[in-house]
Amino acid sequence: MPDPSHLLLFVAALTAVYLLPGPDMALVIASSSLQGVRHGLMAALGLALSRTLHVTLSALGLAALFHAHPLLFDLVRWLGAAYLLFLAWKLCRAGAGERPAPGAGAGAGWAALKRGFLTNLLNPKALMFCALLLPQFISARHELAGQYLLLGAILVSLGLLFDGLYALAAARLARRLAAGPVPRLSRLLFSGVFGFAALRLAWGGQ
Repeated sequence: MPDPSHLLLFVAALTAVYLLPGPDMALVIASSSLQGVRHGLMAALGLALSRTLHVTLSALGLAALFHAHPLLFDLVRWLGAAYLLFLAWKLCRAGAGERPAPGAGAGAGWAALKRGFLTNLLNPKALMFCALLLPQFISARHELAGQYLLLGAILVSLGLLFDGLYALAAARLARRLAAGPVPRLSRLLFSGVFGFAALRLAWGGQ
């Protein structure tokens, strides 16, 4: 087991990362404020599933494969940018009447989960983040699999906690601002966030 002081430092580093705005946070807030808290929480769950996969792939060495083959990294990076642009386009064309009633449509909830999963999965920098951060807190004196399991569980659980809080806060704020042009302005704002994130992902590795 890692040293308790290292665990505290690990949690502090993750907290700083989860407080920074990014496409994951924007997706949760947009889903919750525009479609309801259930959709925001489902998007958060999708993000958590993707982070679990990233931790697993990092432990298996896929990040090293990306590092050794930059073209593969670029391919996933461009796919991720294209998906974020797709989300931006969907938000732009969404009409004010498209917001579902609370609790309506299990299929829509699964769609939110899928969006969360793909948004994080198609960001190769999320995988590289796991590959670079986790080894800093792994000790060769202890069993590696158990340490990866513990640190990965902390990474995923803390991310899910923050995303859940963002979803609840966004839904509450959206209820207060439901009248007038605010929903339309919110869609445009989040569309711009996704567009900017796509450009940053596409050209950030140049």
